[in-house]
Amino acid sequence: MRSRAERERFLADVHVGILHVADAASTLGVPVWYHYTPAAGVSVITSNSSRKGRAIQRAARFGLVAQVEQVPYRYVSVDGPVVESRPCEFERDLVPMAVRYLGEEAGTRYAAAWRDAGIADTYVSIMQPERWFAVDLDAEFAALGIGPRPTISAAQ
Repeated sequence: MRSRAERERFLADVHVGILHVADAASTLGVPVWYHYTPAAGVSVITSNSSRKGRAIQRAARFGLVAQVEQVPYRYVSVDGPVVESRPCEFERDLVPMAVRYLGEEAGTRYAAAWRDAGIADTYVSIMQPERWFAVDLDAEFAALGIGPRPTISAAQ
């Protein structure tokens, strides 16, 4: 991914991201659902009382890695300051995030279950990327004659 547009398109695709944030004397890294647009930045939804939520509040910044786990590997890593933190709104935030990852029907059911369990402590944190790091190993693997690994199902 040589251009900014390529990196931004990759980050905007649906990936489970790995959020990383300083947490007291250690670093916390956890998988998260996220959404990215160049205008808004990277948004994540979390409970402010969770370890992840408290760490984001304290650090006022976080990083995120989005990756493709099959050969040839590709990833984008970003980090930057939290530019907005606000209470999560069901229709504005939670439903679109769940639908992004689960599809319309399952995402709507998931969001409703989350809402019914109580989202009062749930916040949206939005990070504006300051630093980008991207790797795309397509050409390197192709030069070695290495293509995508065959998919192996649990039934095999």
